[in-house]
Amino acid sequence: MSLSISKDRAPWRNLLDSHLKQTNGYEFTIATVGYDSQERLVPRVRTCGFRGFFPELELHPSGQKDMDQQVEDGGNPYLFESDLLTFTTDVRMEKLEQLESTGNHIEAMFWLKEVMVQWRIKGKAYSIGSPNPESESECGLRPELFEALRVKEDYRGDLSGDADKWTWEKAVTKYFANHSPVMRGSFRNPPPGQPRSQLPSNPDLRLGQKVTNLHDPVARKNFRVVLILPEEVESLDLSDLDDVRRRKWTLVMDEDDEDGPHGKWEETEIWP
Repeated sequence: MSLSISKDRAPWRNLLDSHLKQTNGYEFTIATVGYDSQERLVPRVRTCGFRGFFPELELHPSGQKDMDQQVEDGGNPYLFESDLLTFTTDVRMEKLEQLESTGNHIEAMFWLKEVMVQWRIKGKAYSIGSPNPESESECGLRPELFEALRVKEDYRGDLSGDADKWTWEKAVTKYFANHSPVMRGSFRNPPPGQPRSQLPSNPDLRLGQKVTNLHDPVARKNFRVVLILPEEVESLDLSDLDDVRRRKWTLVMDEDDEDGPHGKWEETEIWP
């Protein structure tokens, strides 16, 4: 598998960051393709909480306290950044199966009313966080995703030493720590979508639980972090209705270099 990635910081990234910092909410809309009861392809849309760019998550002090107490070194060193958008989900939800069955294609959309700009991101999405990191799906995926990470420009630490301390497990655990104990407990809920009259056979699965253990085996079995690899990004700026501006950035793959295939972003201004 070869993923479409760029070595350089995406040209749209700073603008999107600035818009997000001016908004109150961090939700975005996710679109996938699924199958109905007659096995016909149908669109599926839901709203998800945007969890920032991987692995640059900023924890609430209570979440960082849990990391400091339960994870070696309090988590990973602040070494890497990327243009990969993230959200979290329960592996038992339909969205992951829909992604895998349709080539991992996804579209995400922000409507940022405070700045009157719509952002649309098209690309591929992959989940990480399996309790068995050697599973076939993640074993081959993680090295590919790692290629999308860049050392932060303002990084001042020991590169080789900190790189040795950085692990995928710590990265996923940080996203779990980002949830409140009640939200962590939701990953111990009965299977989503099943009739409420159908009680789960596993007594560990019930509503209203609080999870303080970041390594809780039941919750972590169901918890996943989803990474979106953008391949096309559009902004529609409606802040001036007399001159609506629409821009599109497309990731175009270059010829392979010594590190493998990488792309570059091409920008086009288009009619709204």
